[in-house]
Amino acid sequence: MFGLISTLIQHKANLGKRKNELTFAVIGTVVYFAFSYMKQLLIVFFLFVLKVSLGSTLSVEGTYQGKNLYIQNPMSDDGFGYCATKVTVNGDVMPGGTNMGAFEIDFANFNIAIGEPVFIVIDHNDGCTPKILNPEVLLPRSTFVVTAINVSSTGKLTWKTTGEQGKLPFQIEQYRWDKWVTIGEVDGKGSSGNNAYEFLVSPHSGQNTIRVVQVDHSGSKRESKQVTFKSNLAQVVKSPAKVKDMIYFSSNGKPSETRFEIFDAYGNIVKKGVGASVNCQNLIPGAYYINFDNVNEKFIKN
Repeated sequence: MFGLISTLIQHKANLGKRKNELTFAVIGTVVYFAFSYMKQLLIVFFLFVLKVSLGSTLSVEGTYQGKNLYIQNPMSDDGFGYCATKVTVNGDVMPGGTNMGAFEIDFANFNIAIGEPVFIVIDHNDGCTPKILNPEVLLPRSTFVVTAINVSSTGKLTWKTTGEQGKLPFQIEQYRWDKWVTIGEVDGKGSSGNNAYEFLVSPHSGQNTIRVVQVDHSGSKRESKQVTFKSNLAQVVKSPAKVKDMIYFSSNGKPSETRFEIFDAYGNIVKKGVGASVNCQNLIPGAYYINFDNVNEKFIKN
């Protein structure tokens, strides 16, 4: 009898032990799956944060010319919302947001005067890029007005301007060989107030005619009035008449530097520069035309 009771007690203890083991196993399994699920949630959250933090930017800079920018804004790569997320102009956030297929950057919201520089940054999601439809409106236009222009007998050219809207170079042109030739360049200051410039012209002999011009993105040329001065330089001559290897320039019997251009019989320019001589060894035999000083001549290459 006592043996039976002892066996039952031992069996009950074993059942309790197995129950506890089973309970611990169930709890362990639940904890494992819960931890795995939380781990997956953390990974998804990390990837989401990473995607947001890895967003790209599109930037453009120029000069405000009185016209607004228009932006084409495609859908985001994941299909949720639009590509652009934020726009700043000179560091200030654009009001109104970007949650639309196209939007306008209205510079009137930023109190920017015509001629002032602008720097636009468009933050956007990865996998897509907004498109600026009219970036040319930020390119400077030639609007200068020359208030004074003079040139001295030594070739010192000075001029003053107002009304510039953005920095564009001034090209200095000299009329020679029956055409206008660019002989130098000076960077424009771009301010709408008073601006002063100067340039030292390398004159040719006789009468010199000079002007300054600007060419903007439209391709149109804006010109100043012409100014003239007479140089005391002696006439430059070239030698020999029939060229084998070299052409030499001289005035008053001494070597003299001059600007020159050489064209073949078809009007193609084959050499140009400034110097007291020209190496013609690489020219094939035939007829050529040369511009130098303020004259043009024909010569034969042997």
